[in-house]
This record gives sequence, C-alpha cells and structure tokens, in this order.
Amino acid sequence: MSIEIFMKLTNTLAMISVCRLILFFSIPHTALTLPYFTQLHLPPNVTGPDALAFDLLGRGPYTGVADGRVLKYGGPRLGFTDFAYTTPTWSKAACNGKIDLNSTSTCGRPLGLGFNYRTGQLYIADAYSGLLVVGHGGGFATPIATTAEGEPFGFPNSLDVDQMTGKVYFTDASSVYGLREIIEAVANNDATGRLLEYDPRTRRVTVLMRGLSGAAGTVVSRDGSFVLVSEFIANRTQKFWLRGPKAYTSELLFTFQGRPDNIRKTPKGDFWVAVNVGGSLLATVPIGQRMNAYGNVLNTVNFEAEYGSTMISEVQGRGKEWLYVGSRDTSYVGVYTFRK
Repeated sequence: MSIEIFMKLTNTLAMISVCRLILFFSIPHTALTLPYFTQLHLPPNVTGPDALAFDLLGRGPYTGVADGRVLKYGGPRLGFTDFAYTTPTWSKAACNGKIDLNSTSTCGRPLGLGFNYRTGQLYIADAYSGLLVVGHGGGFATPIATTAEGEPFGFPNSLDVDQMTGKVYFTDASSVYGLREIIEAVANNDATGRLLEYDPRTRRVTVLMRGLSGAAGTVVSRDGSFVLVSEFIANRTQKFWLRGPKAYTSELLFTFQGRPDNIRKTPKGDFWVAVNVGGSLLATVPIGQRMNAYGNVLNTVNFEAEYGSTMISEVQGRGKEWLYVGSRDTSYVGVYTFRK
C-alpha cells in the first residue's frame, strides 16, 4: 500500500532512531547480504510500480503504475510496454505519465495483480475501478465486481489467486477512506477494511473478515488452507483459516515494528513481507522480512542503502538469488541479487 502522497524523511535523528529499531527488534535472525542492485526503469514520467506479477512462463514483471496502466517488462532491450488498462476511458492524452489523483476515475490506479496460471488470465485490484480481469493478450480489462455483500468497495488494494481453486483473495483497505485520503485513514486509525474472496465459478464476492485496520497485502498459502492479510495501520498480519478445524476463524500471526504492506509467497511456502519501519510516516526505513506459516521471521533485508527513506510496497523472491522490490514512489522496479 505504499502511497504516492507520503512525505520523505527530513530529520537525521529520526533516521537514527529508526535504524535502532531495526537493530534491536527486527534482526534477531539471519540477515542477507545484497551485493548487486539494478533498476528496471519504467517509461519516461511514469512512477509507482506497486505490485509485481509473473506469468506461468516466468515472463515479467508485470506491474500497475500511477497513470493507470499495467505494464509488462520484456527484457533490457524492450523494457516496459503497455499490457492492460483498467478503465475504458484511458488514453495517452488524458493519462500517459500523469499522477493527478483527480484523473483517477478516467485513468484508474491498478494495485494488486495476480495470474491464474491455468487460464492465463491476470486479475487486477484497482483502487477506483474494483476487481477486474484481462486475458493473456492484455488490452482493456473486464470489470468483475465493485461491491461485496451489498457494500461498495472503498479502496481495493492487493490480491492473490489460489492456483488450485481459481478463487481470488483480495483486500478492501477501507470502507471510508480512498487512496486520496490514506493519510487521514492512518491518522484516524481507520479499521473498516475487509478481506474478500471472489469465486469465478459462482461470480460471487464473499466477505471473510471485517474490521481490518488498513487491509493491505494478502496471500493464500501454497496448500490453500489459509490466507494471510496484513494491516498497514495496525502493524500486524493475521491468518484466516479456510480449511481444517479452525476453518473460517482468524488469529494473529505477527506484529511488526513497522507498517507491513504486500505479502508474496515463495516456492517453499514461506512469505516475503514489505515493511516500512519507523515511529511515524515521516521516518521510514524500508525492509523485507521473510517469515514462515507460524510467524517466525527467517530473514530480514534492509533496503535503506538504495531506497533511503522511500517507502516500499512489495518484496518478491524469484528463484534462489533474486528479490524484486516495488514502490509507489519510484520510477523503477528494484532487483537485488543476494547471498547469505
């Protein structure tokens, strides 16, 4: 949920205190060394690669950006090109390279992305247009839903697809505040977010959890038995059980020393969480934390050297050596090569 509106760090003492928080609270486990960092640059004047997705063949990353497009990375020669649009009114004249929040109803703001590998379809959570889907060839996405159980979406944010069932799990960050009002939502400790489930067979959206404080990232477990959801305002991640003796109940999984955003699973079934550590929105150190299904933090990566105080929105592992980092405040996707 990293937000274009957030201000940058201005106080050196605040930075020192934040770094102390990381040292004392966030890294009692294995840290990773990051020897290489590269930037996959977006087209000119384009910013905000919030979430990242890769298709079944490993192509990508695909990412939604601030001017309303979903872009696809085609390698160093081709770079990022247009793949999809979340509104039928998107045009270069009105939207290309713009981040005017007043134009979002025209241009859209795609955030969460996730492929159904069986069908090749890409599901998109757009902050203003709701839940949409587009075929493997891209183009204008088809709207699926804008309400859940009679209540309109306020701020669709992140999503993940269960590859076994085809169900889509996504978050509605707030029922009161939209993307434009995120600072007010944080200031007022808003707790009107929801965790939602879309079943493509019945075409119904079901509310799984209510009362979430800044519902941000969500991810379904590898075996489909539970869903994790992060709460950006409450600084925590909860586990919602889908199957087993605890089915349709939730429990606290982990409380962070910062604000957690998107969650992505690894091939082994662990999870990377993007976390922005700091006592306030003015003092941020971006880190990634890998945790297991029991809430044990396995690794912590500090991105401060490359990102400074810029907030990040996603950390996604690819293979054994790569970490991709998304942020609504940058003009590139960060790529790290790491080793223990």
